[in-house]
Amino acid sequence: MGSGMNWQRWLMIVPAVVFFAVFALFPMLMAVYYSGLTWNGIGSAKWVGLLNWGNVFHDGEALHAIVLTVEVMVLSWVFQTPISLLLGVFLAGRQKHRAVLGVFYFVPLLFSSVAIGVTWSYMLNPNFGLVDALLKSLHIGNGNQNWLGNTHLALLVVSMIIAWQFIPFHSLLYQGGVKQIPDSLYEAATIDGASVWSSFFSITLPQLKYTIITSSVLILTGSLTYFDLIYVLTDGGPGNATTVLAMDMYKQAFVNQNIGLGSVLAVILAVAGVLLSILTLRFTGFNRMESQLEGM
Repeated sequence: MGSGMNWQRWLMIVPAVVFFAVFALFPMLMAVYYSGLTWNGIGSAKWVGLLNWGNVFHDGEALHAIVLTVEVMVLSWVFQTPISLLLGVFLAGRQKHRAVLGVFYFVPLLFSSVAIGVTWSYMLNPNFGLVDALLKSLHIGNGNQNWLGNTHLALLVVSMIIAWQFIPFHSLLYQGGVKQIPDSLYEAATIDGASVWSSFFSITLPQLKYTIITSSVLILTGSLTYFDLIYVLTDGGPGNATTVLAMDMYKQAFVNQNIGLGSVLAVILAVAGVLLSILTLRFTGFNRMESQLEGM
C-alpha cells in the first residue's frame, strides 16, 4: 500500500472527523456565536458584536481569574510531576509488595471529583476536621486552621488536593514509560559501576523525555478546566481567591446569567488550551515523533 491517501484511508478517518466536528468544532463555533450576544439564557437575545469582548477585562475579574489559573497550572506541575515521576519509577521496579502499594496509590483514581471534594471538605473542617486534629496531636499549628477559608491558603490547598487526585494517573504514564526502557542499559551502567542515582539521571530521565512532555501537556491543559472540584471545595471563595477562569466562566454564564460574557471566557479557555498544546509540542520537539529510546 502506498503512502498516499486512498478512499479506504479517507473512509477510516471519517468517524474521527465526525466526532471532532460534533463534539468539539460545533460547540466551539456556537460559543463564538453566543459571545456576540446579550442574553440571559431564557429571554430574547440581542446581537452586540464584539461588545462582550471589549467588556470582558473591564472589571478586572477575568484578569484576576487568568492570573489564578496560571498559578494553578504552575502549582499543579510542581506538585504532580516530581511525585508522579518517582512513584512511576518505583512502581515499575521489582520491589517487594510493590503491587500492593500500587493499589493504594491508585485509589484516588476511583473517586469522582465531587466525592473527593466532599471528603476533603470534611477532613479540612476547622471545627472537627481530621487534618487539624492530626496536626494538633503533633503540636503543629493551633488545631483550628481554616484551610479553605483563608484567602492566602485556599488556592495552595486546592492545588494540593487536585494533585492528590491526579498524581496516580500520571504515575501510570511514568510506570509504562519506565517499563519500555531496555534492561540492557541498566546492566551496562551496573557493569560500569554507576550508582542508582547515576542510572536514574543518566538513563531513566532521558528515556522518559517524551513521557514527561506528555504528562506536562496533560497537566497544563487540564489545569485550564478545573471546575467541579473547586466548585465543591470553595465555590470560588473565599471572596474570589479560587475563582479560576473556568469558575469565572460558570459564574458569568449561569449565576450572573450573562451567556455572552461566559461564552467569551469559554472561547478564551479553548484557544489558550490549543495554543498551550501547540507551543509545548513545538518547543519540545515532541511533534517530530522521534523514537523515545535515546541513543538507540
